[in-house]
Amino acid sequence: MKKTLIGAGFALTLLLSPFQQAFAAETTGELRKFDNVAHRGASGYAPENTIAAFDKARDMKADYIEIDVQRSKDGKLVIIHDTTVDRTTDGTGGVKDLTFEQLRSLDAGSFKGEQFAGEKIPSFEEVLDRYRGKIGILIEMKAPELYPGIEEEVAQQLRERNLDKPQNNKIIIQSFNFDTVKKMNDLLPKVPMGVLTSSTTHTTDQALKEFATYADYFNPSYGLVTKELVDKVHALGMKVSSWTVRSHEAAQFLIDMKVDAIITDYPDYVDPRMGVK
Repeated sequence: MKKTLIGAGFALTLLLSPFQQAFAAETTGELRKFDNVAHRGASGYAPENTIAAFDKARDMKADYIEIDVQRSKDGKLVIIHDTTVDRTTDGTGGVKDLTFEQLRSLDAGSFKGEQFAGEKIPSFEEVLDRYRGKIGILIEMKAPELYPGIEEEVAQQLRERNLDKPQNNKIIIQSFNFDTVKKMNDLLPKVPMGVLTSSTTHTTDQALKEFATYADYFNPSYGLVTKELVDKVHALGMKVSSWTVRSHEAAQFLIDMKVDAIITDYPDYVDPRMGVK
């Protein structure tokens, strides 16, 4: 449905997009709205992909939290970025090789500071139930090629909570795996989709036109962003969400480039007043 609007006019696609509208600040004092997306939660301040980080993001008035979904050995959907637990917990091994009970027994907070000792790896259901309706959720399908069938499982969890409906447009799905994005678009045609990339090969006119047939967002790494790229993406009816901001200067650059959302470890670095020109 939403993909057929390509070419119907950028103004219309803005109205249909779940990210808050980005207004061009052409006159002095006019506010250009963009979304503040907390990368793995407020991960600059709390251990990434934990309840502590997500709560901190909500307290900081972020518009969205970004989460990474994988699957345990016994089929439970869990929130963790790396495909192993080694970096962010006191355990070792692959996420897919550990049961949910084993994953939950790990300390996922101490790596960020002793005050976070005992933080757990959350389940996908836990995050949905805790935050739906309170803050937007940007769901990244992390390494889905390792988890056959995970697309259907994520879709089912969203359907069970009526988060697959257009009025619940604070849910967005993204992935570096474009086949997964296409599959999720087929499974959840009313949920906005985004493609993630850090490669210049995905910024060609041909690549962007292909993405626009099934995605609503083109989400490039910070280093790829130029005004020309943003204009091309907007002309195709997609929005731009760029990652990962870790400085005030980077945030201001992306605002100047007129991106539609800024994915950041530090939600407080992204001040809406920065959009005033």
